Amino acid sequence: MDKIENVLSLIQPESFIDIFNALADGIYISDAQGTTVWLNKASENLCGYPREMLIGKNVVELEKMGVFTPSVTRLVLETGQTTTTVQYTKNKGKFLVTGHLITDRQGKIQWIVAHSRDITEAARASSQLEETIALLKRYSEEIQLMKREMSHSRPHLLIGQSRAYHDLQDLVKKAAVADTTILLTGETGVGKSRLAEHIHDLSNRCDSPFVPVNCSAIPESLVESELFGYQRGAFTGAHTSGKTGLVKMADKGTLFLDEISDLPYHLQSKLLLLLQNKTFMPLGSTKTHTADIRIIAATNANLLELVRQGKFRQDLYYRLNILPIHVPALRERREDIFPLLHHNLQKYNAKHGHDRRFSPDVLDLLHQYTWPGNVREVENLVERIVITARQNEIRITDLPEELRESFTGERKLEFLDDQSRLTLHERLEKVEVEMIVSALKLHKTTRKAASALGVTQSLLMRRMKKYEIQLDALQDE
Repeated sequence: MDKIENVLSLIQPESFIDIFNALADGIYISDAQGTTVWLNKASENLCGYPREMLIGKNVVELEKMGVFTPSVTRLVLETGQTTTTVQYTKNKGKFLVTGHLITDRQGKIQWIVAHSRDITEAARASSQLEETIALLKRYSEEIQLMKREMSHSRPHLLIGQSRAYHDLQDLVKKAAVADTTILLTGETGVGKSRLAEHIHDLSNRCDSPFVPVNCSAIPESLVESELFGYQRGAFTGAHTSGKTGLVKMADKGTLFLDEISDLPYHLQSKLLLLLQNKTFMPLGSTKTHTADIRIIAATNANLLELVRQGKFRQDLYYRLNILPIHVPALRERREDIFPLLHHNLQKYNAKHGHDRRFSPDVLDLLHQYTWPGNVREVENLVERIVITARQNEIRITDLPEELRESFTGERKLEFLDDQSRLTLHERLEKVEVEMIVSALKLHKTTRKAASALGVTQSLLMRRMKKYEIQLDALQDE
């Protein structure tokens, strides 16, 4: 230390100024009252003001002027100790600044020396790095989603080409990667259960269990033990070794609660606890268990109305309704009727070893039908007529009697409606155009479309020429 002091004693005072001015870091010196007494060239550049304008001014005044924010000198004087902060200057610079107290031998403050280092570029680089990492993460998630779509594709998923169908699929993909609770709503038969499976398949939990529970199918007295399990001797007739509940079986995966509106009211508070804390307590246990699960619930009931009637807990409803997805009825997406019919026709032809095809009048009738049972009714009906049809061409007489009887009264008169004034030939041509357009939109190529329609590719090309149907135009839609 003595050697260092001896060296310093040889340096002239003006030389210290040259040394400080040679530094890339800023040096800003104030007195015990916060008045600026000196700053080096680097600090002058950082502040963006000439030295002569700053010297003699108090740091509080300069802070109000926006020369720097906050003033580290002011912070040091207020706290009485060395302080480090991030400081911004009027020229939009960003600096890491440390204020040091210099005291005399009696401990009285003499000077405050602020040492600043420009981190503007580092901060910008860090921000760019964060943006790049976020972008890479998003791309990675999209790639993983595509992989899961290919590797976990189920043959019974929703089929369609309507705007409502595509909007639903886009929402499902977003919901799948967001690990949160989902509430599926929609009429009976629209495919809520299959959609729940699809969401699980596309999620990060795809390799863990998907456990479906139909709340309306389990007797009320057994719902709690089925969901949460029970300890040995929990009740009369209980298994001697206890039972693992469905909640625990779904650990790391997805628990699908179908017909959630039928969950007994006294169990809704326990489900709420599971949703909030991921905790539950088996019957007969005094110890809380945990389960890392994602819950997807589904209902065809109006839960808000049940809340108003006091049959469903309001807090549980809002906890389930974090990410609601409404599955539209088939009558609300009529463009999907033809694709669904053809998809199921191919499926059940292959299953039962037939080569059935729809006649134009059958397709016209089925397109007008309201499908109260939705997608499930389409599947059941197509399988039934594939099995029972008298010939390979499915005719109206092959349709179930109850369906044909539904077209009575005003329905029958639609064929003779004065507003349409279509002849039988014109109506058949209209149906033929709709079938060809639907097949081309769904299958993308004339070869695949012809196969789905049960005709040769050359015949399909002639029909496309006759009706002036352009494949490229359809694909651009």
